[in-house]
Amino acid sequence: MRCSIVSRAGQTLASGRFLISQDEDNHLYLDFESDRGRYVEGGQISENGDLTSASQVLLKQFFEVWGVSEITLQAQAKG
Repeated sequence: MRCSIVSRAGQTLASGRFLISQDEDNHLYLDFESDRGRYVEGGQISENGDLTSASQVLLKQFFEVWGVSEITLQAQAKG
């Protein structure tokens, strides 16, 4: 899924895609990779597939990377 990360001021901070990665213990994680190659590791996806905790960790990582606390994610699904 394609998405853009947009600041409260309307500036596009990054465009890219969400990914699901897997570690050596078979835990799944929600990550983001920008079109410019920046890889942001998110949180672990719960065993029942709920993305709430994983996305909260990812949003905290976005703050660490871009230094903004209020962002909007704009998703675009191609079909």
